[in-house]
Amino acid sequence: MMIESFKQYAASWVDAWDRFWFTPRHIDTLAVLRIVTGAMLLYSHLVLATDFASFIGTEAWIDNETSARLHDGTLGEQTAAWSYLWLVDNATVLWLNHIATILVTACFMVGFLTRVTGPLTWFLQLMVIHRLLGSLFGLDQIVTYCAMYVAFTPCGAVWSIDAKLRRRFTDDGEKTLTGLKAWLFPADKKTITANVATRLLQIHLCVIYLFGGIAKARGELWWDGTAVWFAVANYEYQSLDMTFLGRFPRVFTALSHITMFWEIFYCAIIWPRLTRGITLALAVAVHGGIALFLGMMTFGIMMIGANGIFVSPDWIRRKRLGDLAEDESDDASLSGVMTSLGGDPNGGSKSVQLPADLQHRLEELEAAEKGIQKRYAKLKRREAKNEERTERLMATREKIKQKLADGSLSAGDSVLRNDDLNES
Repeated sequence: MMIESFKQYAASWVDAWDRFWFTPRHIDTLAVLRIVTGAMLLYSHLVLATDFASFIGTEAWIDNETSARLHDGTLGEQTAAWSYLWLVDNATVLWLNHIATILVTACFMVGFLTRVTGPLTWFLQLMVIHRLLGSLFGLDQIVTYCAMYVAFTPCGAVWSIDAKLRRRFTDDGEKTLTGLKAWLFPADKKTITANVATRLLQIHLCVIYLFGGIAKARGELWWDGTAVWFAVANYEYQSLDMTFLGRFPRVFTALSHITMFWEIFYCAIIWPRLTRGITLALAVAVHGGIALFLGMMTFGIMMIGANGIFVSPDWIRRKRLGDLAEDESDDASLSGVMTSLGGDPNGGSKSVQLPADLQHRLEELEAAEKGIQKRYAKLKRREAKNEERTERLMATREKIKQKLADGSLSAGDSVLRNDDLNES
């Protein structure tokens, strides 16, 4: 009994793990994140271009050789980072590379050929930040993380030029795109890729906040409640004068403790639906405060955008499509029945396009049904043979009774050598 209970418990955990990672998901949330991430990357590259020579040019504050040595262990801790920009000393080539980076990033932001421009945007961003060691901060890290997870998903399926091009192709007579064209211009449907990317970024955020909170807990200012006061009173970061909080020590003490608690326990309270809304509201408050009062507008906006990964794509989809989203959900639940009948919900003969998860379940059910049908047919054949054999046996017994009655039965009678009779 205990072994059986343990097996059921283990099977439920395996099933939950499988659903967590591999349940197909709509792309809407990742499409919003693509726009936010692309816009922030584009802004960063444009700002970098205003003083390009000081950061990446041949006369940069940190030259190519020094940047490379800061990574290879010569001048600091060794890392796995590498950048082809370390090898380029020509100012014209560097500028052409940066212009190409800006164009690719802009294409990614507006959703043009995102299958190609997405990975390129992430790669070019890596080359830049590996060259800019010494002048990076939180914005560069979080925007690179987001680009990495979004880049390899069909994030151009909605709110993009790719989506418009796909509609144009289908309006021109192509009912379904195939091959390279279908890959370049992805359909707006649930995919496992979208869910895997979502889960990875969600877990990455939990890790970031957990270690950020632990780092805060190692300092005295967050425990005695003065951390927020010293932040708003620091003129180096101050964008709005919030020093009036000095008259309300209980306020900034509470803000310090709430911030540290929220950051440490973010990884636990973000998952339950009951506390998710409160957790995200605190994320908006914390990062909104950083953006408005501490002069880090870009970082605050990007962190709020990254927290949006916990917003359900179905909620965004309902906002985007309205009643069409509800109809789509109804059609998905009905399509499995109609497909098994060989028709569509409108009574036609056209096959219904199922979501990937329902299609997989339908295929499993169809395979199981075929197995049951084969076994049923085998049992029916065996039943028919048994009935035939029973009839022969009854006929043989009647012959024996008849011969016993008229005294004609002998030891070598052929009726006694009947195979059915001997087996019985």
